[in-house]
Order: sequence, then C-alpha cells, then structure tokens
Amino acid sequence: MSDLTPPSSACTGHIQDPASQRLTWNKAPKSVLVIKKMRDASLLQPFKELCTYLMEENNMIVYVEKKVLEDPAIASDESFGAVKKKFCTFREDYDDISNRIDFIICLGGDGTLLYASSLFQGSVPPVMAFHLGSLGFLTPFSFENFQSQVTQVIEGNAAVVLRSRLKVRVVKELREKKTAVHNGLGENGSRPVGLDMDVEKQAMQYQVLNEVVIDRGPSSYLSNVDVYLDGHLITTVQGDGVIVSTPTGSTAYAAAAGASMIHPNVPAIMITPICPHSLSFRPIVVPAGVELKIMLSPEARNTAWVSFDGRKRQEIRHGDSISITTSCYPLPSICVRDPVSDWFESLAQCLHWNVRKKQAHFEEEEEEEEEEEG
Repeated sequence: MSDLTPPSSACTGHIQDPASQRLTWNKAPKSVLVIKKMRDASLLQPFKELCTYLMEENNMIVYVEKKVLEDPAIASDESFGAVKKKFCTFREDYDDISNRIDFIICLGGDGTLLYASSLFQGSVPPVMAFHLGSLGFLTPFSFENFQSQVTQVIEGNAAVVLRSRLKVRVVKELREKKTAVHNGLGENGSRPVGLDMDVEKQAMQYQVLNEVVIDRGPSSYLSNVDVYLDGHLITTVQGDGVIVSTPTGSTAYAAAAGASMIHPNVPAIMITPICPHSLSFRPIVVPAGVELKIMLSPEARNTAWVSFDGRKRQEIRHGDSISITTSCYPLPSICVRDPVSDWFESLAQCLHWNVRKKQAHFEEEEEEEEEEEG
C-alpha cells in the first residue's frame, strides 16, 4: 500500500534502488561448484589455487565436471593429488547436481557463466565469476586477491544482480510418422495416421541467459518467420533472422545487430532483427512476462534454425513453434561493487563505450577575442 500524496506536492513514487539487492545466506554455504574454461592451460594454476583454498582453508565440498580432472596437466600433478581425491565430480546431461550446490565460482570468460546457467534448469545458486577469459563483460572479479573476495562472499558481504532468463519451449512435429497422401486420403481412400490433425508432438524446454537466435541457417534465401505476442501476430521477419534476448544478452549478439544496451535490472525482453530486408524494422523492447511465439511463415521457402545461448542448435520446420517468456528462475550474479557500477565499468572496459578523444578547450585569449567579435 502506498501513501497518499497531497495535491500540492510533487508525486515521488518509490522505485527500489538496484544497488540494494544483497547476498544473504539462510545458513553458511558448504558446497561450491567450480567451473573452469576448458582447453586453456593458463587457468590450471588459478584452478588449483582456488580449489586448494576452498577445501583446506574453508573446509568446503567442491564439485567439478569430470572431464576437468581428466586434463593430463591435472592428472599428472602429484602435488595436487591429495586435493584431487576430495573432489565431487559430475557429467553434464547425466548427473543432476541442482540441489547440492550452495554457490558457483566461474574461472574464464562470459561463456563459463552461460554454461553455469545451462546446468540449472530451475533455481540457480549465486554465481561469482572471475575474469580469466577474452571479453569478461559478465565476469567482474579479478583473480589477484581471490582469497579475500571469496571470503566476503562466504560471509554474505556482497551485492547481487538478478539476471532474468528466458523460458523457451520448442514444440516439433514427429514427421517420420507422416505418409504420402493425395487430397487428404491414402491410397485406399482412408485417412492415414500421421496427418497434421493426428501428428505427434515433441516438446523441449530450455532456460536461456543471453538470447534465442532464429536464423536462416545454410540457406541462401531470406528467413521468413512470424512473430506473435500474447497470441497476436505483430510482424513477419524477413531477413537473416531474429534475436530474442534478455537485458543481459542486450550487450551480446543484440548489440552487434544494432540494439540498445539495457541494464540487467530492467524487466524486459528485446526483439532484434538480423539484417532485415526493410529500412524501417528497428529493434523493439517489450515487457517482461509477455509470451512470444515464433513460427515459420506459411510462405517461407526454407526452414529456419534456432540456438539457445549459442548451444543446442536445431532445425525448425513448418508446423514447429518456439514459445518464449520470462523465466521465474533468474541467475543471481554476485557483484564486485554494485549492479550499476559493475555494469558501466563493463561497458567502458569491455566495449569501450563512448570512448573518444576529448575536445580541445579554447585558450583564454581566443575566448576573449570571440566575445569581442560577438
């Protein structure tokens, strides 16, 4: 309930400060998932130092993906053997660790955070991401003083930004059951099993942190897909494709395609065309919570392809559909300072936002001459 404001005073409705979201633990964290960028030898030493610190100094249970420990450089390191025996391991797509992890530490680039998101299709533990990759827009922590920073997180002394995700449902027809028909009838005049009215469907669901990309794939034709919003056809995309992104994804592929960059605390979904065959098709922002549905247009000459945070790429045919809405499971990303400062720091450091040479100022004599001439 809000207070009533007298007519003579200005209306100052209160909006929550985005920097006020803090990390709080119901109980002290005991288990941590460490995600390391693969095929990068420079991360082996930081990985060993971090895991040793977590186990020996903080007495924590450390989970790692099994293939990380199969790296020859780790397997052959005898000094790391005692620590290696204490790891809990898992395999992606085989083992469910979603209820065992208190928080996550990522070592690498932005891809490690996207990978962490994909491992948790429901609630996501808080994520602390160290910048040890190429870009680092989503990985604000520096590894130099990792001990004190990890201690701050374990003690609950940190700010958090809740990065919204997209819940995506892909429904496909199982076409292998279709049979050749003429005018809706089989060879013997009966209606065969496998027509659209009886076609079996296959549904898949994904949680997406950055974006869903629908593109024309290997075809030389323009893609031609219909976009519905809450059941209403809003437009047909003719071009190379369309990007549906979260605010977190607005600084990724969407920014490269000409979209605005949106702070992750803004509740929104972005729709950005990829090379549209229309001069007036500009990127748009719609409210979080709406349901988008994307399908091939009836007159589309070719199929389309879809990917989710750059993974699980698959073909979309006539009759298939992609439904997208805001997920109720955001990703809590731990901040170095606060959500606003971290975001603008990333814009400046990673994307060199608004970087240019400073305009030279006038000398005092030149300024006086101009005033006299005026």
